[in-house]
Amino acid sequence: MIRRLDELWGATPLAFWLVLAACAYFAVMAVRLAVIDVRHHLLPNRIVFPSYAVAGVLLLAAVIVHGVAGPGALRAMPEGAAEFLGVPALRILAGGAVLWAFYFVLRLVYPPGMGFGDVKLAGVLGMYLGYLGWAHVFAGTFAAFLLGGLWSLALLASRRGTLKSSIPFGPFMLAGAAAAMLLPA
Repeated sequence: MIRRLDELWGATPLAFWLVLAACAYFAVMAVRLAVIDVRHHLLPNRIVFPSYAVAGVLLLAAVIVHGVAGPGALRAMPEGAAEFLGVPALRILAGGAVLWAFYFVLRLVYPPGMGFGDVKLAGVLGMYLGYLGWAHVFAGTFAAFLLGGLWSLALLASRRGTLKSSIPFGPFMLAGAAAAMLLPA
């Protein structure tokens, strides 16, 4: 995301500010949701649902502004400015839908293993990661499960948890997405 911001600043300053606003919103949302999920094992709809609108409007507007800026701006942007199947901005929506569907299937396969709040949050994270690319969607998802698994192993090793213990997965999803956002574009 850092490299993408640098390229946007040079090509389209308005798109830069829109993506920066989306990142700032992500940071605030992530901290709030992580704290609530750790304390209450809950990802409130009053935070998650508006996040779809905020992320969608800011990221899609950034892609549209960048596309309107002209062909020189599009060449400056790796991967065609969140392009999917030749349509600019579609990868943002596709990333959200794909990640939501993946977590939904996990919830269907083993309902006690994941709450539906995690499924709803996955769509928002997919939008952010989809803006960056499919590799980021994969990396963010992988990092979430890696961090959650390592935390579970630490709980088991320290005898602070058992195989039946439930852990809030939202903070790991958010940390995985944040880590993937720091990867080069």
